[in-house]
Amino acid sequence: MAQSQYCMTGGPSSANDSQLQGLQFTGTSGGINYVGCPGVLGVEEYLVETTTVNAGSGYVMTIQFGTCGGNYGNVATVWIDFNANNLFEPSEEVLTWQGSPPMAPANYVVSIPAGALSGQTKMRVLQAENESLPLDPCLGFTWGSVTDFIIEIENGIDCSSYIGDDSSDPRIVASIPYSESYDNSFCYSNQNPAYNSPDVYYLITPGTLTSINASLCGSSFDTYLSVQDKWGITLALNDDYASCGTSSEINFATAGHDSLYIVVEGWGTEMGAYTLTINEGVLGTTELADDPFAIFPNPARTSFQLGGNYSGNVSILNTEGKVVLDQTIEINQNIEVSTLSPGFYIVRMQSDTQVYDKKLIIE
Repeated sequence: MAQSQYCMTGGPSSANDSQLQGLQFTGTSGGINYVGCPGVLGVEEYLVETTTVNAGSGYVMTIQFGTCGGNYGNVATVWIDFNANNLFEPSEEVLTWQGSPPMAPANYVVSIPAGALSGQTKMRVLQAENESLPLDPCLGFTWGSVTDFIIEIENGIDCSSYIGDDSSDPRIVASIPYSESYDNSFCYSNQNPAYNSPDVYYLITPGTLTSINASLCGSSFDTYLSVQDKWGITLALNDDYASCGTSSEINFATAGHDSLYIVVEGWGTEMGAYTLTINEGVLGTTELADDPFAIFPNPARTSFQLGGNYSGNVSILNTEGKVVLDQTIEINQNIEVSTLSPGFYIVRMQSDTQVYDKKLIIE
């Protein structure tokens, strides 16, 4: 889970005035005794001390929201990443404060939920001048402080049996039809760059199937679904499927692929309960033509077309990443590949906001 990172680009641009002046937090073992000032620009990582807490227990945290200079109105929030997904979410706020320093140190009871994940996680304390609640944990501002601490949680949920966090340890689709009801809101992190939502990877071996249908219809959150090949190249994706509302569904031709990854995640930071169903699909030319980034036929011999809505620049790259064809096409235009040697290629297309890579097989 080390690939994804907490947001580290916010925090104050000035070291003057408002500042977390002190924090003491003692759990079942160890303890944090932080003293602020002088101020630190950006995000300060205070990693020299840590404390261990038990899931399902409460602890007293002593905080002094203060200043390294002038006294002005402030707001503050403390988050603990209880589900260890490298995001500080609204549900993980453990306390908020507003007022004007100077103030005496104050005691707050911090409750560690029983459903928190066991292991190391982060606590973020953000104090900002001239801002208002609720605060964004990634906020950039002028005066204040953002300070991160390490917390060790014990007796919570053990994630060691939750496989599928990345392509190296996927959940196996043993047979088709396949259905699993699952949840990505704990024990999973962001490994796929599409969005910051936690991802769950499924491995499928199509065998004799010519196409598959993967669906998240009816899920409890706004989903995002993609299909990747064994090299991690995205071959197909869907955000909102027409008949599923904010849920996702993909019909995908499997020809030329001995293994595929189905990646389940959410739009933005969305997460929660979902049901993934995978069935044998039926892909006709009409369906492919409706997808502006579809390739048909695939495999191709002498030429291919892109989905009926696509026009613009198309590049074809070989397995070494070298561009072997580059041209601008119109809608429904044939792209001639008869001069290219048989093998695997990447077809690169570009929308207004994103570059799409799809695999092409030339026979």
